[in-house]
Amino acid sequence: MRHPHRRLRTSTAVAAASAAVLAGTVTGPAAPAHAGTAAPSVRFVEIPGDGGTPLAANVVIPGDRDGERRHPLVVLPTSWSMPQVEYLAQARKLADSGYVVLSYNSRGFWQSGGEIEVAGPPDVADASRVIDWALANTPADPERVGMAGISYGAGISLLASAFDERIRAVVAMSGWADLVGSIYSGRTQHRQAAAFLTGAGYLTGRPGEEFQEVITGFLSSDLEKEADMIAWGGKRSAATYVDRINAGGAAIMLGNAWGDSIFPPNQYADFYEKLTVPKRLEFRPGDHATPEMPGLLGLPNDVWNNAERWLDHHLKGEDNGIDAEQPVQLTARGGAREGYPSWKAVPSGAERIELNGTDRVLANTDSGASGGTVFLSSIFDRLTGLPPTVSVPLLPDWRAAVWQSERYTAERRIRGTVKLHTTVTGNRSSGTFVAHLYDVGPLGVGKLITHAPFTFHDRTPGEAFGVDLELYSAAYDVPAGHRLAVVVDTVDPLYTEHNPSGARLVFSSPADDPSYAEVPVRD
Repeated sequence: MRHPHRRLRTSTAVAAASAAVLAGTVTGPAAPAHAGTAAPSVRFVEIPGDGGTPLAANVVIPGDRDGERRHPLVVLPTSWSMPQVEYLAQARKLADSGYVVLSYNSRGFWQSGGEIEVAGPPDVADASRVIDWALANTPADPERVGMAGISYGAGISLLASAFDERIRAVVAMSGWADLVGSIYSGRTQHRQAAAFLTGAGYLTGRPGEEFQEVITGFLSSDLEKEADMIAWGGKRSAATYVDRINAGGAAIMLGNAWGDSIFPPNQYADFYEKLTVPKRLEFRPGDHATPEMPGLLGLPNDVWNNAERWLDHHLKGEDNGIDAEQPVQLTARGGAREGYPSWKAVPSGAERIELNGTDRVLANTDSGASGGTVFLSSIFDRLTGLPPTVSVPLLPDWRAAVWQSERYTAERRIRGTVKLHTTVTGNRSSGTFVAHLYDVGPLGVGKLITHAPFTFHDRTPGEAFGVDLELYSAAYDVPAGHRLAVVVDTVDPLYTEHNPSGARLVFSSPADDPSYAEVPVRD
């Protein structure tokens, strides 16, 4: 269904914002043109996407064009709910260094036509149509085509590289490679993240019928539609097409935040390991899209600097040293950048916390342990240095199971993915629990390092079963004199819980299958 009045209002709003950006009042003054060259030119156009769907776009062209010289092309699909001027500060910077840059509003949002497809086949086809238009209407070089984007734009860029062999380089920032693994990890709905994205989609765009049906079943926990939802998400995941991406040969740079509450880092790390093309992986502290956000405002930004270096090397052939650096670049909380030859090489070893004994937890009640709140917790952490905290000694033993390590005499550098193995017995056929890892100081105050949810269905009540759960990847230095605590409870506002009334969970450690948390560490 079309919404002409909404489109008129949003068109007016975006036009006003565009004028402000062009005047330099939003993003600051344009990057200075190189000596002897004119400033890049900017124009707003409408491009026919897949099936003729109009896509609102802006084109930035280098000022030194002479009508014969061809320039490398960078295509930037917008983030979820963002207008077409999102990348204008970086587009002008790229154009000043010699790129034709074309950013466009993904279909279904703001001024673009169509409906929201959530990176479905029409979105992937749109990317190719935009490249077609740029090659026909700008001095873009068909042999030097790249794509880049944040969040939704990152997901579309990765998917497009699987289906359009003209794409030679991709920079995917704060995006996803596995959509189901991002918002349904541990078979648990990431409720706050999904609700935030859905609300923003309805506010700024026109959700398609398929998306509405899938998200309704997802948020209502309709298990009869689970298989359809997983298939829908798989079609929209670059990990599904990793063989095609490898065959196409595009150079892939991935960047994400450790605390990304929309697309957790694990799924990017797993995807990175499957790539055989030139590749780079960067993780930094922060939440969804926060590491690269200053660059959108025209401020100095390490993520965008590396993105440009990646494009310069693979589209311009510049010998700028990025290929000589270790391909995995990590920044720990409060630490300096670290380089590694691969994701598997990040930890040098592992330590185990034994989850001994038998712990009984009453479900449906919040213990106080929490993964935080989407966006707000990580923003508060960056401003104050305080992640979600809890007093570990005061956690009620009937609401949470708690295990602690010995107090460390030396610093422990956690690097990688914490793995939990335990045996669970429920008195109902369904249930949910959330595992947390805390850094516990001398006063018993625990600072959250990482966590992850787990849900089960169709289990025989009273029958024990094993669980292997990966917590979200992290880089965290535990000070000497502190200890680690594993805390498991059953309620977290971030997630939908599936504990029926009266549910109880028992966590045990059989002699023939001991329970433990495996913590990756770096010497």
